[in-house]
Amino acid sequence: MTDPVSSKSDAQPILPGATLGVFGGGQLGRMFALAAARLGYRVHVYSPYADCPAGQVASQQTVGDYADLDAVAQFAQDVDVVTLEFENVPTVATDAAARYAPVRPASHVLHLTQDRLREKRFLESAGIPGTPFAPVTSDAELDSVINKLGAPAVLKTTAWGYDGKGQARIDSADGAAAAWQSLNRQPAICEQWVDFQQELSVLVARSTTGEIAVYPLIANWHEHHILDLSVCPWPTLESVADEAGEMAETIATNLDAVGTLCVEFFLTTEGRLLVNEIAPRPHNSGHLTMDACGCSQFEQQVRAICGLPLGSTELVAPAAMANLLGHLWQKGEPPWEVSLLDPAVRLHLYGKAQAIAGRKMGHLTVLADTPQGAADRALAARNRLMGQSQPDATTLLVT
Repeated sequence: MTDPVSSKSDAQPILPGATLGVFGGGQLGRMFALAAARLGYRVHVYSPYADCPAGQVASQQTVGDYADLDAVAQFAQDVDVVTLEFENVPTVATDAAARYAPVRPASHVLHLTQDRLREKRFLESAGIPGTPFAPVTSDAELDSVINKLGAPAVLKTTAWGYDGKGQARIDSADGAAAAWQSLNRQPAICEQWVDFQQELSVLVARSTTGEIAVYPLIANWHEHHILDLSVCPWPTLESVADEAGEMAETIATNLDAVGTLCVEFFLTTEGRLLVNEIAPRPHNSGHLTMDACGCSQFEQQVRAICGLPLGSTELVAPAAMANLLGHLWQKGEPPWEVSLLDPAVRLHLYGKAQAIAGRKMGHLTVLADTPQGAADRALAARNRLMGQSQPDATTLLVT
């Protein structure tokens, strides 16, 4: 290996024509690469998987394991900055890359957000309200936590959890041991059950210069722990929109994060905002920004990591995003033309070779005159793909 490159300074913007490196080959990397290309950048993807969604549209791909630090180092020497499209990149890889190119967000952000206990303690230290929790690493701790927090509660592994994975509900004290056993007794946190009226998210971008841009509050609905529908704005949430945006800005600043990140919230039945999770990358709920905002979350990620001025987060019109999951392929390739019978519908497919139930394969977005109208049209377009005319599982009521 050569000595680390010292000329890639944080002080100077990285201008179009440069090569941007991405750890991860999924759909978030794909949409990042497309946004970067529009701005005149090249993108080099590093992923263990050939023919991945991001690699299909990038200028170059390195197929390699994150544990292959020689390959990681070579990759980093070939790019001007490194970012990521999912948060479970091992920090040994980001540390190795950082010897040769800036990594944004940096390893310390990954280290914190890859572990639920570290993340919860960070939020506490920043004065950000979250769900009451306690660590669980032994039977004695589990018994103590249930006595303190009560049931129902949720047990979550501290690492490697997303889309509901690594979680188990505890309905009574008698079921606590079985819930932990279902998680293979991995180190966990136990969270007090939260009665919430809505799940929300805020996207926030922070540049190398410290400039911050906050997107409007997004309302989210989930099915089987996987995001189903996102709508922005949502009329009943106006009273908490500013507070949520301020929390997201505080988190991004205190993390010293560079890039686009997402803060996920619960809005309790009592009207309190509680932070649930932080994703140090663009987020599924933010896909509607691709069509609904002056600057998408992916273009914003490019701008932030390159030290360019951040773009507008203003909504062009009310928007909705409906996920397309693998079960839509159960009878073969869906009839995409029927989803596009509504001229307002925009189809985004990720180029994944195999459709599996629960796998995110694409999404639909709709802009409309009202949030409810956007949601209705997005769901109707998805229903047409399934040969249905009736409303699907996600039901929205505005009061």
